[in-house]
Amino acid sequence: MQIQILGAALTAALIAVPRLVDPTLAVQVAEVRDGTVRLSYTAREGVCGNGENISTSRGRRNEWQSDCQDGPVRLVLERRGGKTTHIRAYVGGQWRGSATRDLGQVPAAEAGKYLLWLAEQDEPAADDAIFPATIADSTEAWPTLLRIAKSSQATTKARKAAIFWVGQAAADEATKGLDDLANDNDQNREVRESALFALSQQPASKGIPALIRVAKTSKDPKLRRTALFWLGQSEDPAAIRLFEEILTN
Repeated sequence: MQIQILGAALTAALIAVPRLVDPTLAVQVAEVRDGTVRLSYTAREGVCGNGENISTSRGRRNEWQSDCQDGPVRLVLERRGGKTTHIRAYVGGQWRGSATRDLGQVPAAEAGKYLLWLAEQDEPAADDAIFPATIADSTEAWPTLLRIAKSSQATTKARKAAIFWVGQAAADEATKGLDDLANDNDQNREVRESALFALSQQPASKGIPALIRVAKTSKDPKLRRTALFWLGQSEDPAAIRLFEEILTN
């Protein structure tokens, strides 16, 4: 009976995984119905850690350099009842103890693709998969993260996490996607508020105009108020001119 259940789970994993994702990795994880799976992959440039904390911007000075280690990323996936319930990522340090299955070092691009695929699934740890995907070498995460942010099928936690990490990307395309999301009346308020926060983290030339648009045109008073709050935090001249316009009219 257990063999039949495992076989069904592996078949489902193979069907669900798109061709762009290496099915071998998905199957190896799915084979562990209950337990932990470990794997490691190369971190993208600039990512380092001390085993507990992860930095995405390594600090270097002429007279000082941190002892932050350049990877690899060490990932633990907890599996319960055939689902991935928790994901923990470490950079630096070393493994202790053992896991149900240790996959060793895997190609970073494959790990990134798998994690982004997992983030789109109805899994308890979907949101946990997003950050480790963003720090995988050779992985362009933001197009998939924008898709997750806009998807009504993704979990709310995954959508919020996706919006936050898209907000850390400085690409013009990512900013435009956030702008569209914040102004999309078909999206729920919580997701749109997360998009507003992400816009507030963008360079002023990109984020401020989008926030001003929401403050001026949104039909939702709470969203207008949220946009005005983040504009107030910016101290940008354009935001101040908007405040003056509102108050004088």
